[in-house]
Amino acid sequence: MSENNQTASPSSAPAAKFGGKGLNIAIVVAAAVTVAGLVLWGVQLTGGLAQSGMRNFDSWGLYITCFMFLVGLSAGGLIISSVPRAFGMKGFGGISKVAVWTSICCTVLAIGFVVVDLGQPLRLWELFAYSNLGSPLMWDIAVIAIYLILSIVYLWATLRSEAGKISEKALRIVSVIALVCAVLVHSVTAWIFGLQQAHEFWYTALLAPWFVTSALVCGTALVLIVVVALRRAGYMELAQENVVKMAKMLGAFVMVDLYFFGCDLLTSAFPGGSGAEVVDMLVSGPLAPFFWVEIIGCALAAAVCFVPRLRTNPLLVVASLLAIVGIFCKRVQLLVGGFQIPNLDMPGVMTQYSVTDWTAGMAGAYQGMVYWPTPIEFGIALGVFGLGALILLLGLKFLPLKPAENSH
Repeated sequence: MSENNQTASPSSAPAAKFGGKGLNIAIVVAAAVTVAGLVLWGVQLTGGLAQSGMRNFDSWGLYITCFMFLVGLSAGGLIISSVPRAFGMKGFGGISKVAVWTSICCTVLAIGFVVVDLGQPLRLWELFAYSNLGSPLMWDIAVIAIYLILSIVYLWATLRSEAGKISEKALRIVSVIALVCAVLVHSVTAWIFGLQQAHEFWYTALLAPWFVTSALVCGTALVLIVVVALRRAGYMELAQENVVKMAKMLGAFVMVDLYFFGCDLLTSAFPGGSGAEVVDMLVSGPLAPFFWVEIIGCALAAAVCFVPRLRTNPLLVVASLLAIVGIFCKRVQLLVGGFQIPNLDMPGVMTQYSVTDWTAGMAGAYQGMVYWPTPIEFGIALGVFGLGALILLLGLKFLPLKPAENSH
């Protein structure tokens, strides 16, 4: 179907009412997955983080990867929601409340992965009781807490504005503050890695804008998937031209993100550059599958978004999924790759605890440097994502997130 035919029809949503038995079954399934994740987390609490695949050389793993990824999903969703209001632009047909709700859900999940990674929930108290305000880690904790509160306030302000109890000017001010905080939260998260001089892959000033563009890619892709699914389920009506606008925006964000990645790789791989090992590790080394999945997936996603004949709803959903998977693969490359090539050789005394497999002798000590999660990590991560699905579905069921007349 061509773009012209698509834009001519107002909506392909079925006449059936959204919700009912199907939604309730989905809520029960999400709740069951969440409970299973809590049980596995209890197992991890009793046995410690030694049950995970993380070790001294890979002290962060799947949990922090998902944290970075979810912060991006959250920030991207809030940015595409707040930008039209902040700059007085035409929006996307009243999807603002749904986008903000997905942002809130992703932020809650990001905080959940931090709690899981701490090993014991009581260590949250230690973060504040013995905090170092000069550490980027504390900056990140503070800005994420503020960001979550602002997201909730922004959603509340949107609802009050639709009810005529808050002026458009006041809502625009909240939108600007939310937009600044959304950009800041991802910049601060990037600085946690970018200020680590001991890690070759992390120590770059390009990391903050790189994180922001990645957030725009996966955040836009997530909102696009949710909107298409909700329209298909009859939850909301949305003109196809708004879906096409989001698709074009997604394609532009993907190209900018690939451009930043290409600049970083070219600078590192240029003869005489200090990051040739990083490029080799990504292009043909142990992280090559993640690298090529990202590059090929994002290129295909951009092609679907830019070619009118390919902009059908099923292909747009596939393109959005490819973009999200590609950004997740980038997060894996960044986090795991940063531990593989330290800038400092043997910075401390070597003991049997500073190698990955000391029982194999010195010849096999460093063979296990590339991290891979254990089954319990996968199970806990699945439980956290189940919690996110549960919160999202409960919000769609009980909150007034459908577009109002004045939200268009």
